[in-house]
Amino acid sequence: MITVMGAAGNTGSVVAGNLLAAGRKIRVIGRSPERLRPHRERGAETAVGDAQDAAFLTSAFLGAESVYAMVPPDLTQSDLRKYYGRFGEAIERAVRGSGVRRMVFLSSLGGEQPGGTGPIAGLHDLEERFKTLGLDLLILRPGYFYENFSGSLGLIKRMGINGGAIEPEAPVAMTATQDIGAAAADELARGDFRGTSVRELLGPRDYTLSETTRILGEKIGKPDLKYVRFSDAEFAGGLVQMGFPRGVAYAFVEMAQAINAGKVRPLEGRNKRTTMSTPFETVAERLSAAYRAL
Repeated sequence: MITVMGAAGNTGSVVAGNLLAAGRKIRVIGRSPERLRPHRERGAETAVGDAQDAAFLTSAFLGAESVYAMVPPDLTQSDLRKYYGRFGEAIERAVRGSGVRRMVFLSSLGGEQPGGTGPIAGLHDLEERFKTLGLDLLILRPGYFYENFSGSLGLIKRMGINGGAIEPEAPVAMTATQDIGAAAADELARGDFRGTSVRELLGPRDYTLSETTRILGEKIGKPDLKYVRFSDAEFAGGLVQMGFPRGVAYAFVEMAQAINAGKVRPLEGRNKRTTMSTPFETVAERLSAAYRAL
């Protein structure tokens, strides 16, 4: 049995789908029975509840030899690091209470850094916490999600520009969430990782924000679309105006600063194990469909 957290999300849904396709017995976790229904109809067990509830999570882990663990994003939280900490405590208690022996944990590039990386610092805390559990732990560190650009579509629609706090020509390692889910499912299905190990998941090459903006612009019929580097204060202020808590806004500024400074970057680099196949251009096609639907 393999338990999959976040099974209705971008990576967890792929993990669950690929494991079911491989004939593996799985249990999927989520808050919404309706969103878990496609997996249930394919034969998955379901566990519906709050993954921050250690008692619920322990019951969802019972009987599983392996777990796909991740923290679902919640940008309404005033303190993202504390939010990650609450999830980490629940996962730790569930592992200790259930006897799970293997875990694939979704972290991020920069997860080795103890601070100065915005929300990634919370993932660092979880990496360190899970290393103490005495189980076989594989830490996945993907790059910046291609799918994060969906958050820019409204800005492009309203103002005719893309923008952010990352420098326009800074090279950024990026990854498709589909590739992350596929890699995690493969690792869980094989189950041959031992001790604590790290696997970076990187798209076929780095991109700059100027380049991804141009590619996306071509897909949506705006070949002259430009990326604008907002000041840190402008970027944070814009996020607050959109309804983000101030702490979240400045956490994203700090993450952008870390990317600009090369603090969030691959340590191993691209090789056969770390290089994923999906280029940004493929995901840009899906983003363009979402843009047209606005």
